Amino acid sequence: MFVVFGGLFFLLFGRLLSIQITGQAEGRQMAAMAEAKYARESILKAERGKIVDRNGELVASDTLSYRLIAILNKKATEKGAEEPRHVTDFDKTAELLSGFIPMEKETMIQIRDSAVKNNPEVYQIEFGKAGRDISHETMLAIKEAAEKEGVTGLQFIEDKKRFYPNGDFASYLIGFAMREEDKNGKVSTVGKMGLEQTYNEELTGTDGKVDYKTDIWGFLLPKSEEKIVAAKDGMTIQLTIDKTIQNFVEDAMNQVNEKYSPKKMLVIVTNPKTGEIYAMSQRPSFHPSTREGLTENWLNEAIQNTIEPGSTMKMFTLAAAIEEKKWDPLAKYQSGQYTIYDKTIRDVKRGGWGRITFLEGFQRSSNVSMAYLLERMGDRTFIEYLRGFGFGEKVGIDLPNEVPGIILDINPSERLTTSYGQGSTVTPIQMIQAANAIANDGKMMKPYVIDKIIDPNTGKVVEDHKEEERKSPISAETAKQVREVLASTVTSDVGTGRKFALSGYSVGGKTGTAEIPKSDGPGYLSGDGNYLYSFLGMAPIDDPQLLTYVIVQQPKLELGQYGSDPVAELFTSIMESSLKYMNILPENSQTSSTKSLSDHIGEDAASSMTALEQQGFSPVLIGEGGKVVSQYPEAGTKLSEGSLVLLETAGDTTLPNFSGWSKKMALSFKMLSGLDIRLNGDGYVTEQSLSAGAVISKEDPVVLQLKSPEDTHTIIEQNEEAENEEVEEIIGG
Repeated sequence: MFVVFGGLFFLLFGRLLSIQITGQAEGRQMAAMAEAKYARESILKAERGKIVDRNGELVASDTLSYRLIAILNKKATEKGAEEPRHVTDFDKTAELLSGFIPMEKETMIQIRDSAVKNNPEVYQIEFGKAGRDISHETMLAIKEAAEKEGVTGLQFIEDKKRFYPNGDFASYLIGFAMREEDKNGKVSTVGKMGLEQTYNEELTGTDGKVDYKTDIWGFLLPKSEEKIVAAKDGMTIQLTIDKTIQNFVEDAMNQVNEKYSPKKMLVIVTNPKTGEIYAMSQRPSFHPSTREGLTENWLNEAIQNTIEPGSTMKMFTLAAAIEEKKWDPLAKYQSGQYTIYDKTIRDVKRGGWGRITFLEGFQRSSNVSMAYLLERMGDRTFIEYLRGFGFGEKVGIDLPNEVPGIILDINPSERLTTSYGQGSTVTPIQMIQAANAIANDGKMMKPYVIDKIIDPNTGKVVEDHKEEERKSPISAETAKQVREVLASTVTSDVGTGRKFALSGYSVGGKTGTAEIPKSDGPGYLSGDGNYLYSFLGMAPIDDPQLLTYVIVQQPKLELGQYGSDPVAELFTSIMESSLKYMNILPENSQTSSTKSLSDHIGEDAASSMTALEQQGFSPVLIGEGGKVVSQYPEAGTKLSEGSLVLLETAGDTTLPNFSGWSKKMALSFKMLSGLDIRLNGDGYVTEQSLSAGAVISKEDPVVLQLKSPEDTHTIIEQNEEAENEEVEEIIGG
């Protein structure tokens, strides 16, 4: 026995010594086996980056959702448990779930049967796409119904889904992202269209993790250290889009769509002084959360599709003639028709209007007048000007898959038809860029839609897109003359733009009625309404602050209606609302002279407020007083009597009376004060949750209720003179 036990002892001792020296047992590393047995890893999910408007208001973000799981294995229910934790009656469970998720009862049963067939001991099943992205409200409703019906074994796992709070809002620009499972079974949110797809890499965050060790029962081992690798959320994309102006566009398009049912519509609103796009939308459109309304067309029509622009192109023909000093508005020509070689072109009125001036010809949108202008300046010179305006090449906007269009330049007849917008093709964004030069005194600004890209993990700006001036083919004086002629198309008794006049604002622009090429062969469509109607206009015409391009294709017109009717309804609604929102005073209300605002930064707040009051302004103090840290508007801004001026100082802020404040001014107050001010609606403030005079901290929320200019006409009339500030861009929200 001594020999046997002694031998066993030395054998065991040798085995232990071997393991200790080599670190292996049965050819496997013991450390790796222990690590696999006791080491644990928890994933810290990163959030997909947000998309926000120019004022920081939410356009797209991740939000909490749930994934539905049905527990099938009886082992999930512990012995002696009062309530079963697995599904006891799958038919009843499937019947209940079919009322809440988009899947039939029979399909759920097939999923269960297939899973059990492959593995009789299967623990749980899921229901694919139908069982994901379940909202909090639906989750609570399922739990309540299950408890009421005695259904057991259902569990919900917290998940993320993409949230679009504004619904059908610039959907072809924003695009959409959706949860997608890769070949390894990992589910993540992937951009499938628009900015969500273009900036998918920037928007996608990096998951973090927590490494820790537990015992065999899952409890954290004493003195074991947690190693945390923090998640990095995706980048924040801040747009130049203004949510309020975009909503004006969406609302107007919905109304016109309901009234006229056009085949297509497109609207672009931009700031011609900077190239920033304030709004961009098209119809048909879709809801990015549900994809309801999404057709086989996935193109952003503003940049990925070309059109024959029609008579809107004439403003650039006019600009070229003026720059070449070949424009004589009072000279006369014979209207009606013009023949070049074997091609004859005609005015919309077949017999013409007799001998008329070139100015009247432009106001009447005469094609023949363009032909004679081409004679005067030379058709090849004209084509050079078009290329100088950027036609025939990509604008280079920060959006994908832009197309260049084609300027026909092979023979004289093609150059002639191009002068009035037929034959050659352009993109709407090219029209916007070219018109920027006319609206902005000859300075042609490149359009852009991304303001900046921000890293939310550090707060640093990764990309800052600045305004970019392109070389323009025309001078400031030419641009001014073109604007005067464009204004006359709206004010003249014979002008084609009479319907586009605005209440209180001078406007200039050019109408267009373009033929639509047949999709199944050469030639153009014909018949009432089978045209592409458009208007490219700017206001106020002396110093344009907004440039808007409206296109309506093939509207359904009733007797007595014209193709320009839906275009005018869109343009006037959008422009009037947007100009009022931007605090641009109607011209008939500018009765008081303006004064230049002085610089009060670094001065005593009390003396600054006294000085501002003496000058006729309405100063508003932010903070407790003392030295002025910043002011809004900036020094040098010209303001009319009664205009609000914000002075920022240190300390807690006493709330002012916000009644009648514009959204821009309320956002400025929010930015300077740092208060938690929440704005509901658009237009002007009508109510506030905390009364004026209350002293609040940055943790106290204040809700301001706003109403549109149409709903607050009286408020606008009372405050327009008191808010004639030249509103600057509010950066950062």
